[in-house]
Amino acid sequence: MRRDVRHLRRVVAHTDIVQLDSVNVLARAHELPFWSRIGPHDRAERDAWLWRSRELYEGWIHVQSCTSVDVWPLLHHRRDAVLKWPGLQRVIEEDPGYLDVVLAEVAVNGPTSVRDLADPGSRSGPWWGNPKGKTALDFLHTRGDLAVHDRTANFVTVYDLTERIIPAHVRDAEVPPIEVAREQLVLRAARAHGVATARDLADHHRQRQLDIRPAVAALVARGELEEVRVRGLESEPRYLVAGARIAREIPARSLLSPFDPVVWFRDRAEALFDFTYRIEIYVPEPKRVYGYYVLPFLLGDRIVARVDLKADRRSGQLLVKGAFAEPDVDRSHVARELAEELSDIGAWLDVPEVVVSPNGDLTADLRRLVS
Repeated sequence: MRRDVRHLRRVVAHTDIVQLDSVNVLARAHELPFWSRIGPHDRAERDAWLWRSRELYEGWIHVQSCTSVDVWPLLHHRRDAVLKWPGLQRVIEEDPGYLDVVLAEVAVNGPTSVRDLADPGSRSGPWWGNPKGKTALDFLHTRGDLAVHDRTANFVTVYDLTERIIPAHVRDAEVPPIEVAREQLVLRAARAHGVATARDLADHHRQRQLDIRPAVAALVARGELEEVRVRGLESEPRYLVAGARIAREIPARSLLSPFDPVVWFRDRAEALFDFTYRIEIYVPEPKRVYGYYVLPFLLGDRIVARVDLKADRRSGQLLVKGAFAEPDVDRSHVARELAEELSDIGAWLDVPEVVVSPNGDLTADLRRLVS
């Protein structure tokens, strides 16, 4: 079945937020939540919709993320309260007026990345580091003067004036009082989570837990949220959108990005799945427990394994550098399901040959199944 924009909309409606990250060991962070929910789809068409449909916008939402443009007025207080960063202060001191020059340049030239600026500053690494041009563009974006127009194939951010990106009806919408905005953000978080603690709800839009507690109380008092208890997790209350339906079964089978909403708040993943998870990208190799880019494997309503993966695009190989079962699972069954998942995702990412290294208690079965 061909996936189209209706399927993409459905994913964002369910997750509310799609987190971004530049790491491309397997695929970019924003790609895998779509894979997990709708399977194979056209990657270029998806990215065109994400950044150029103007149905969504990119910003500091749950860290750098994309979400519906409906959220734009709800985060006005965040743009309005943006603080000057230490790096920005250096730019202002060393080059007074530089911010105005950059803003005027974008106004005249249209879509602009740091490399397009007349004076971007000194490049300090393969990802530009933080030259004054990048600092200025990032700050003007965070303040709301600029918005993200697009991302290049290499994931470089391209900016333009906000008035040319955010639809007029969204920009002109009345900005709600901050208390109302917080309530609306909490409701969006609750719909995306299903069952959530106050900490879970706060983390979704990176709000402070102290700030949202009045919003949670007000929503419960009005009957828009229900306070519930989960067996085995009675230590703190959890919240459910009023009238939410409970699934009888969850026929899921998918690898999850480290930045998928199911696991991005590690405390929640540990509480719900008994799954202790830490990304080890920044851990020195000798100290890593499972590997560099490890993805949880969801089967039904359990996370049953974790897999260290790398897409070797030159050779067309999907490298399984390690595969580890969680306690008390049927390893043979998990290996069969995981082998199918690896075959499917490898084909989607154009690395169809699955190559398994002998690292982990699932790898012997995996090697036999994929050969």
